[in-house]
Amino acid sequence: MRYYPTLPSQRSSREMIDAFGGYDHNLRIGEGEFYDMKNMTGDRYPVLSSRAARGVYATPSDPAGLIEKDSLCYVDGSDFVANGYRVDMGLSTAAEDRPKKLLSMGAYVIIMPDRKYINTMDITEHGSIDASFTTTEDTTFELCTADGDAYEGATVSADEPSAPDNMALWIDTSSVPHTLKKYSASSSAWVPIATTYIRISSPGIGKSFAANDGVKISGIVSENLQALNAYAVIWGRTDDSIIVVGMLDAVTMQLISEGAITVERKMPLVDHLTECGNRLWGCRYGVNHDGEVVNEIYASKLGDFKNWNCFMGISTDSYAASCGTDGQFTGAITHLGYPLFFKEDCVHKVYGSYPASFAIQQTACRGVQKGCDRSLAIVNEVLYYKSRHAVCAYDGSLPTEISAALGDAHYGDAVAGAYGNKYYISMRDGDGERSLFVFDTARGLWHKEDELAAEAFCSCRGRLYCISGGAILDLTGGGDERVPWMVESGEIGISSPDQKYVSRLTVRMMLGVGAHASFYVKYDFDEIWEPLFELDGTSLRSFSIPVRPRRCDHLKLRVEGEGDVRIYSITKTVTKGSELS
Repeated sequence: MRYYPTLPSQRSSREMIDAFGGYDHNLRIGEGEFYDMKNMTGDRYPVLSSRAARGVYATPSDPAGLIEKDSLCYVDGSDFVANGYRVDMGLSTAAEDRPKKLLSMGAYVIIMPDRKYINTMDITEHGSIDASFTTTEDTTFELCTADGDAYEGATVSADEPSAPDNMALWIDTSSVPHTLKKYSASSSAWVPIATTYIRISSPGIGKSFAANDGVKISGIVSENLQALNAYAVIWGRTDDSIIVVGMLDAVTMQLISEGAITVERKMPLVDHLTECGNRLWGCRYGVNHDGEVVNEIYASKLGDFKNWNCFMGISTDSYAASCGTDGQFTGAITHLGYPLFFKEDCVHKVYGSYPASFAIQQTACRGVQKGCDRSLAIVNEVLYYKSRHAVCAYDGSLPTEISAALGDAHYGDAVAGAYGNKYYISMRDGDGERSLFVFDTARGLWHKEDELAAEAFCSCRGRLYCISGGAILDLTGGGDERVPWMVESGEIGISSPDQKYVSRLTVRMMLGVGAHASFYVKYDFDEIWEPLFELDGTSLRSFSIPVRPRRCDHLKLRVEGEGDVRIYSITKTVTKGSELS
């Protein structure tokens, strides 16, 4: 009997991945993670699947902003659409004024930068936050009470009148400013009237304003009334008159030929806006209405978004404060009941419940990247946003980075939205290409969808909407599109020692009816994807696809297709080679 030499059998081992960790665009990634992907989701975690088909909620001619009220409301060109009703508000359609920033305050929606509002419970109530009136006829100034009753029969002199009657009036000109006094017979003394008022009368001057409005008055030429050319509070009004605090010796008239008088109520110029505590809050770094360079934070009057210059010394007053930090404001949002104002390298947090108690705390930290103010979104009480070099999570103390899985790419122009446990963010990379990423805050996983260029997001009644491509899309399903998808693995086998190689890959997956999948492999450091085989889904069942790569040091696997797909596991068989190969 003749014996021949035998070769020892090659020892093999199997490793199965049945929990998929999402997207990780780094050189070395973990088992179950993917270096690249398209339109995948972790909704069925640990199974990896294609995202839901998107639906189209509406196709307005020019969508420019979204907000949640009783239903989804949006801006369409110059119109505002609420509950299917269209209101022509004359909104700007200029490119520099979009997308619109829509804010909710009670039943009202404030539309910026147009500085307009609408009551969604009564859509006939809408207009501009600002108001202005310029006189076209003569204007009369008269000393009066807070109720508008004129003071009559007052003596004007530097010396007190002799033998006055009880309740007689005397305008004391011996000091500046002059003082109105009333005689009290019971005490035989002239009692100063602490606050005096002036009624300014001209046809139509009070129509655009309300009592307690803070306004700016200008154009008064009388030397004795120059103090009125300033900010003032309207204490009372009729259509043809307004009452403000002031002092006047005698009735005075300004002819229209001498110049027109302007009364205006203006919201300050703001870079960013938010609502908190029944007030609107804004910030400004730059030139204000008066041409002054400011670095300020503002708050409107309590419950009144129209008034920003009402200072009466009470708890409902407006508020303004300067900031000492340098640089432009890059975003604003209300988080856990506090207004937050971001710059790129810090955040300003406002404490307090009324103007006298307001205090601004500054924290040096990673702030919002310039141009990424729309990336601010709150998911489960945690605030997420795009900073210069990372996507950050802020719980009220200090921000932490959550975007290590996105790799070394630099992103900007970020727009984000919140839905359930997920944070959706659409960003532009250094090459100008946009990508939509989804962060599952509950599992800490990233997934990459497609090149969706979102202008605005809005979560409403359990669904997530966005403006993209001139339409309002429903990202949470309901569409009939065949979703194109792709997953690309990291380097498989590059970390195997002792001449081991991957001799077999088995992918267990399910393809929906009509779905399609193609398998590709890339060997070692080759740049060419070699096709392996294709597969069509004919029934809703799962099956295993064996992939037999040629012998190599390492490889990458790519699976792409269209339609519904679920990947349950990937099993690799690792075989030990000889000492020479």
